[in-house]
Amino acid sequence: MSGTHPADPIADAFEAHRDRLRAVAHRVLGSYADAEDAVQEAWLRLQRQDADTIDNLGGWLTTVVGRISLDVLRSGRTRPDVPLDDRLPEYTVTLDDAPAPEELVALGDSVGLALLTVLDSLRPDERLAFVLHDVFAVPHGEIGTILGKSADATKMLTSRARRKVRAARQPEGTGRQRREVVGAFLAAAREGQFEQLLQVLHPEVEFTVHAPGGRFVTIGATEVAARARVAGSAAHGRTVTVNGRPGVLSWNQDGTPAALLAFTVTDGRITAIAAVVDPAHLALMDLPEPE
Repeated sequence: MSGTHPADPIADAFEAHRDRLRAVAHRVLGSYADAEDAVQEAWLRLQRQDADTIDNLGGWLTTVVGRISLDVLRSGRTRPDVPLDDRLPEYTVTLDDAPAPEELVALGDSVGLALLTVLDSLRPDERLAFVLHDVFAVPHGEIGTILGKSADATKMLTSRARRKVRAARQPEGTGRQRREVVGAFLAAAREGQFEQLLQVLHPEVEFTVHAPGGRFVTIGATEVAARARVAGSAAHGRTVTVNGRPGVLSWNQDGTPAALLAFTVTDGRITAIAAVVDPAHLALMDLPEPE
């Protein structure tokens, strides 16, 4: 934090909350860089605020960081994000015919990368409400202040988000059934069969592409189906497991990775797709070699 003095009591009080604020912002945003920006913006707002008017500094700061994070989530759906996200190298990828590492089981029960992957499928207000309440125990009344909703409405929002998270974190059907859904999507994408794509995509599916130009998000079955060519191009790759979910990994002719796709399948439909096509990102990941 720049421009602060060690003897400044306000700065000292802020530093006491910094780690928690960063954790809140990172859980909501899924990006360390964006989390740091949100915390820094909270500090700037605190400097402009009369500290004597703040009864509960921790609560005030959490509210401010929550509002900043919500704004970032909403605006981030229409603009590219910082191209290098620290969580990308943490993908655990194994070929489907290879024994999965024990870490995959741990990821399914941790509040870490796997949860961040699930949270990507939530709406901004659902994501904020779930993270603040279920992860950081912020009361519904305080969350409602951030969202402009009543405590009861916020409670209902959190419950809906919790159901989505549980559904996404629990296996839906057998691995073969999930793989069949993904296979149907890839075949339709490769052949340009728009109607078939809509049949396997959830109406609110989220398609995140990590490309050389940044991180781009497309939401909605119609919009995703229209941009599914990047997924279809990977259809001839190897099926893999990505953090416990079905995926596809393809390579270039020289053996370097070309694209990694990970799918979340719920109730027989694809609810989220993550595609990494940036060579710089792929080079940082521990990926299987082509056979």
